[in-house]
Amino acid sequence: CCIGDTDTCVIPKCIPAYPPVVYNNLRPHVFCRVVDVNLQADTVNDEVYAQVPLVPDNQQIEQKWRDGDIDADTEEEDLEGAGKSTTPHMFCKTLTASDTSTHGGFSVPRRAAEDCFPPLDYKQQRPSQELVAKDLHGMGWKFRHIYRGQPRRHLLTTGWSAFVNKKKLVSGDAVLFLRTGDGELRLGVRRAAQAKTCSNYLAPYSQLLNVSGIVDVVNAISSRNAFNICYNPRASSSDFI
Repeated sequence: CCIGDTDTCVIPKCIPAYPPVVYNNLRPHVFCRVVDVNLQADTVNDEVYAQVPLVPDNQQIEQKWRDGDIDADTEEEDLEGAGKSTTPHMFCKTLTASDTSTHGGFSVPRRAAEDCFPPLDYKQQRPSQELVAKDLHGMGWKFRHIYRGQPRRHLLTTGWSAFVNKKKLVSGDAVLFLRTGDGELRLGVRRAAQAKTCSNYLAPYSQLLNVSGIVDVVNAISSRNAFNICYNPRASSSDFI
């Protein structure tokens, strides 16, 4: 089970306040059962988040947890063990002003390029190749990977500016490349700054909380019906969602 912390949810200023009667019977902590976890990426800014359907659990489970009959750390330890698997063929780089310039390219550290990208033929005068990397939405992006300059360095040239413009990347954002076990190249972005809306309940940009959504959740908790939350792991370090 998980615990929903309603005290940490701060309603954005753009949302008008609801009458206090809506929250009269709402406890600060709500024990819930996780029905499913759907990993998503926002279509506007590529931020990753989890859509989690929850069902308010019965009071017996809550009482057992408070009495110590349920070990709250067991599940967390299992998750930590599952997350220890490593993915060696990947790198993440914070973008510089040169990387985001409309006339520039993306400079890739040599060790990262040789580990993550298919090998170049260094016997050629200007070693180069075409790369295709899929983003979190399954869209393929074509880049020209070339090894040139004095001193020589790895660059992504043709196709890179289009990617930067489409994703609206700026200096300070980060780009991650990953090569899967079957050789497929994937990429994602991580924004330098995030809009603050609602603590660790931060919804993706395209799914920001509205008034009716808040009331629907309150009503679902009161009637012990299922409801959905969008959880952004980067929005808060809280132990609760």
